[in-house]
Amino acid sequence: MTRFRPGDRVYGLTGMRSGTYAQYMCVKETSAIAASPANLSDDEAAAIPYGGLLALYFLTRAGLRSGQRVLIYGASGAIGTAALQIAKIAGAHVTAVCGPTNLDLVKALGADEASDYTREDAPRGQFDLVLDAVGRRKTSAFKVACAAGGPLTPGGKYASVDDRYPRLTAALLAQLTAWAEAGKLTPVIDRRYVLAQIAAAHRYVEQRHKKGNVIITIPHDG
Repeated sequence: MTRFRPGDRVYGLTGMRSGTYAQYMCVKETSAIAASPANLSDDEAAAIPYGGLLALYFLTRAGLRSGQRVLIYGASGAIGTAALQIAKIAGAHVTAVCGPTNLDLVKALGADEASDYTREDAPRGQFDLVLDAVGRRKTSAFKVACAAGGPLTPGGKYASVDDRYPRLTAALLAQLTAWAEAGKLTPVIDRRYVLAQIAAAHRYVEQRHKKGNVIITIPHDG
């Protein structure tokens, strides 16, 4: 099987085999890689696989479908911004939960309603599907509320990025690529750093206040 040719522009997710920011690494052709969206720059394309693949995997597994009331908890991060857009693509009514400084961002991405988690632990109402895109074990009051049935409709599904071993595939990435090329999925980039600023990039991400993704720009040879 040959999915790619020499010189093809590709992108993807390598899991824990991150390559320590090397310019090149070897991956199997069957990995979660795909032809990079033709309408996106390298930086923009790099902002899709991590959050997009996890969001699509967990939403699909939870049975996302049109007409549902969906809540995204942590809607302004890498996974959350992708999940919000994917849920809207599917035809869901989306409530986005985030911090006060990110309310405008999630509304711009299509959220039908936006809730400030610093004012209330959980929005009022019930939801058919809840995705916890934060996933900090034992620290999310919202996770506890969902476990008790709180904001879920009868038969409603709760999904969390805490769940182990998601199966991230090339087919899922191909779907994200199609949406990106159709203008339905927009990568969200908070900041860009050059490789020499990698320590500063990590310090910023560790503050846990980034919007979408932080990108490391690696220069091309020549």
